[in-house]
Amino acid sequence: MRLIRACVLMGVMAGLAGVAGAQTGIYGEFTGAKLSAPNTSWMYGPTVGFYHDAGRGVLAAGFDVRGTLAGRGRTNGAPSDQTLATVMGGVRLAVTPHVLPIKPYGEVLGGLGHLKTGQGATATKFAYQFVGGVDWTMVPRVDWRVVEFSYGRLAGLGDSFAPKTLSTGIVFRLP
Repeated sequence: MRLIRACVLMGVMAGLAGVAGAQTGIYGEFTGAKLSAPNTSWMYGPTVGFYHDAGRGVLAAGFDVRGTLAGRGRTNGAPSDQTLATVMGGVRLAVTPHVLPIKPYGEVLGGLGHLKTGQGATATKFAYQFVGGVDWTMVPRVDWRVVEFSYGRLAGLGDSFAPKTLSTGIVFRLP
């Protein structure tokens, strides 16, 4: 019985030590999105979210939750109501080389995507994305998300609706 208590206590202490080395960030990005479908132009809008990485070593694993709302306004004087909205969450892996002020990362996300085309068709489907990017530390606790690229798919809509996004923004790392 003492052995079980000691193991549980050590597990709790290890978990608390892992949380103490964790890093949480809140970010906002400007995003450009392009569908693979013909005759679709770029859509623009915000991406907001937060991430949590466990550990402050060279390699940190964690999760990310985000939402994107990209749309297209007027082009060539003609209004358009084409939009892409996603809410996703998933796992992330970040590398922090302590000799450089950068943090490259990769993510695999899944969730819901809602697409409204300029022709009036709409669909809400399961969506997934593969994300990669680089953050650059400008000052302590503030990073510039220099570039982020994602490739995704809205399930059930075929190869034509594979959104690709390109983003840049600011990350605030919480204490």
